[in-house]
Amino acid sequence: MASSCLRKRFLCTFVFVFCGFLGLITSPAEAAIKKYQFDVQVKNVSRLCHAKPIVTVNGGFPGPTIYVREGDRLQINVTNHAQYNMSIHWHGLKQYRNGWADGPAYVTQCPIQTGSSYTYDFNVTGQRGTLWWHAHILWLRATVYGAIVIMPKQGTPFPFPQPYRETEIILGEWWNVDVETFVNKANSLGLPPNSSDAHTINGKPGPLFPCSEKHTFAMEVEQGKTYLLRIINAALNDELFFCIAGHNLTVVEVDAVYTKPFTTQAILIAPGQTTNVLVKANQASGRYFMAARPFMDAPVPVDNKTATAILQYQGVLNTILPSLPQLPNPNDTSFALSYNKKLRSLNTPNFPANVPLKVDRKLFYTIGFGKESCPSCINGTRFVASLNNISFEMPQVGLLQAHYFNLKGVFKTDFPDRPSTPFNYTGAPLTANLGTSTGTRLSKIAFNSTVELVLQDTNLLTVESHPFHLHGYNFFVVGTGIGNFDPAKDPAKYNLVDPVERNTVGVPTGGWTAIRFRADNPGVWFMHCHLELHTGWGLKMAFVVEDGPGLDLSISGRRSRSYGETILPDLGADILIPLRAVIGIAFSLVQLMYVLQVKLSPGGLSHPRNSAGGSSRCCQAGSTSLHAAWELELV
Repeated sequence: MASSCLRKRFLCTFVFVFCGFLGLITSPAEAAIKKYQFDVQVKNVSRLCHAKPIVTVNGGFPGPTIYVREGDRLQINVTNHAQYNMSIHWHGLKQYRNGWADGPAYVTQCPIQTGSSYTYDFNVTGQRGTLWWHAHILWLRATVYGAIVIMPKQGTPFPFPQPYRETEIILGEWWNVDVETFVNKANSLGLPPNSSDAHTINGKPGPLFPCSEKHTFAMEVEQGKTYLLRIINAALNDELFFCIAGHNLTVVEVDAVYTKPFTTQAILIAPGQTTNVLVKANQASGRYFMAARPFMDAPVPVDNKTATAILQYQGVLNTILPSLPQLPNPNDTSFALSYNKKLRSLNTPNFPANVPLKVDRKLFYTIGFGKESCPSCINGTRFVASLNNISFEMPQVGLLQAHYFNLKGVFKTDFPDRPSTPFNYTGAPLTANLGTSTGTRLSKIAFNSTVELVLQDTNLLTVESHPFHLHGYNFFVVGTGIGNFDPAKDPAKYNLVDPVERNTVGVPTGGWTAIRFRADNPGVWFMHCHLELHTGWGLKMAFVVEDGPGLDLSISGRRSRSYGETILPDLGADILIPLRAVIGIAFSLVQLMYVLQVKLSPGGLSHPRNSAGGSSRCCQAGSTSLHAAWELELV
């Protein structure tokens, strides 16, 4: 055992020193650098007459807002002082050629262990607007989240009237109990966890809840001025309506992409999505409620309570009662469909909608629920969720590292382009077991190919809406409908002129959504339902986008790092490609040694089947440097 550990440590030390030497001989061009320090720490917080410890960043709930300008470089050092492993995802940032900084645990990195630090290092290229960051492991994003505000390049105006001021509005959820504890208990019993106890606006539920008068967000406005609200849905499991009593909202951007402006009394925003709206303070001076409440048009229990905040005109006394808003009904499907159809790309010479008109690869993914055997569970089964009847199993080694270094046995690239057994997807509820399989199966996509993906909701156990997020890309939402997708008729109705461009899209209850994108960002990119409950049940997969011709169109060697080291810089292809191969072979040998050691020792491997945050032995490197070499167990 001791000699095995020494061999592993020697190999890792050799690669570490060698790659560090390579880092010294390169000097990549630097952009303007913005640095942030994120301290993940536990803090006692009181809401709804209850106090409990929660995981925070820098003690805030929500965490700090990142302010950056298009073209800047971000270096965010995350130090984990909490008892849970941690990773942070920069939701909506494309991370071109730099999946190392994307953040989902066990996909692009192993999590940051307690007492360790990790620096995410990436450029903000070709994007401006509102995005956000959040924990991407377990259910920790219940309290670990914050806004990202990307201003346009210096001297570049907004394509809409300049607002007088702007503010972030982050919608979330609150549980009185410890989230990780009750989720683990629900999983062990084979039951869905309880709904949240409240929704929040900037971490506060508002005065309609008990003990919440002081836990109310307030925004002061001046008569006649126009304000930009950057709205983010950070809730774990609920699509939300949002409105302001007596005031119209003009939508000008979604998911950091400008839209054709349109005015509405309320917006619908799914978990993971962002929406920028203009609000003009043109009503009688007073106090007005901002409000958020769930949308759910399926027989699924939700926390149906309304979170409120206050928009208050300058000079108005706090004693005046706010006016109540008129939100859409919780199951207002017609409003939801109508609202989403109004979202269109700006499509101007400065902000074109480059919709792929020719499609190289057509994919059809069905969304379904099922049950698997669980002898220890109350009913002998527990819920699973699947795409094309495959429930995704999280790996023990980061998928990006396994791909980059060609490590064998970590994943397969045989995810099917369509379901193996077609059926009437939205017909009568199907309760039969269709034999949901599990596995770490990815879909390989050729570089620069154009992809059309149709996501089809099904009535396996029940229909439900699903917000899907694709890492590393924006996509165009070219079509949506209720019922079964008809490949012979529905494409004729696609919007190929100015479809909305975004990174997270809602698949309607009992319906379908079609998206298109160009696969020009090499790497391994996660795609999953942004309802945390469904993600944990396996409603996720990943794409492997192959390298393009030449080093400038391949995965970057520069990556985020721990302790300030730079690993595998961008050298010439004649050096880097053979180096990757050599290191890949070396770590395949280390992996083989590890597997043989584990198989010959009592206990073997253990890893939660669908957990993105389990304490995988293969991801418990002593130094937690989180690079490919250290993704295997080294101690």
